[in-house]
Amino acid sequence: MAVKWTGGHSSPILCLNASQEGLVASGAEGGYLMVWGEDGTPLGHTHFQGADDVTSVLFSPSCPTKLYASHGETISLLDVRSLKGSLDHFHVNEEEINCLSLNETENLLASADDSGAIKILDMENKKVSRSLKRHSNICSSVAFRPQRPQSLVSCGLDMQVMLWNLQKARPLWITNLQEDETEEMESPQSPGQLLNPALAHSVSVASCGNIFSCGAEDGKVRIFRVVGVKCEQELGFKGHALGVSQVCFLPESYMLLTGGNDGKIMLWDVSSEVEKKQKSPTKHTHRKKTKRAAYTKQGVNTHALVAGEEEHGKILPKLSIEHGEKVNWLLGTKIKGHQNILVADQTSCVSVYPLKAF
Repeated sequence: MAVKWTGGHSSPILCLNASQEGLVASGAEGGYLMVWGEDGTPLGHTHFQGADDVTSVLFSPSCPTKLYASHGETISLLDVRSLKGSLDHFHVNEEEINCLSLNETENLLASADDSGAIKILDMENKKVSRSLKRHSNICSSVAFRPQRPQSLVSCGLDMQVMLWNLQKARPLWITNLQEDETEEMESPQSPGQLLNPALAHSVSVASCGNIFSCGAEDGKVRIFRVVGVKCEQELGFKGHALGVSQVCFLPESYMLLTGGNDGKIMLWDVSSEVEKKQKSPTKHTHRKKTKRAAYTKQGVNTHALVAGEEEHGKILPKLSIEHGEKVNWLLGTKIKGHQNILVADQTSCVSVYPLKAF
């Protein structure tokens, strides 16, 4: 059962982040932001003028008292010890921001918005250094790659996933998730499956910097590998009965958390797939086709969550939690030395699930 952190918000929580010192920040509808202690005690709160939804919160890894928050078209920089006023604020996006990402050297902050644009803010001179405009619909998620401070991935409701290098204004690589599924679509489908286009909601990059995941409205979880200036899809499996709203790699691992509109939270171990493909790249194409064919014959088995059969068997979740509410945000973080899953949903409380087995 989840432990519920209550007493902080009165509206649905949209985003979460944790500092390296154990503090947790949550942003909610209506402009409310909360900071919690690791035992779930509310430590402080603020309400942004204009009451725009707080859509993304982000602690500075090097300075854990600094917190970035996006609300409406604005990014505010706060000191968690005194939340009443902001240290700084930036208005560089033209439409509502959906996601923030800070690069490893912390000199660049990316903000993805409803226009499809990603603004890259140079934190040293406090100016926009790049404006990345290639998504033709809402850019829902953006993530800098660990160990590569000039490189990031993004996804959007245009069903596109992109790889960027900030030395160029255009993406190095683009894939359209819907077009990539054409060979699956030609096979018999379970009823209603075609009704969910592959709108991309969330990206997460593993700590190695080369493997990333994308969750989409078609219920599929896709794993990509960056190879030079392009990406290859390593794996694609049906993770949820409804849209996958959140994907999140646990730190220093290939354990992937996914959350869906079906109210489920899953933990997947993709390490064997990722490491096996590293050793035998020549078999990659053959394996991909085998997997797709198996998946379409299988249909959608939402109970067993069978993703497709290959030589080694089935892709099954290591953990499946019936959370019961649509997942708005997922976070894997250590609290008092133990790994936990923090969940934001349509309620006004944070749910905490211990991950004792991992």
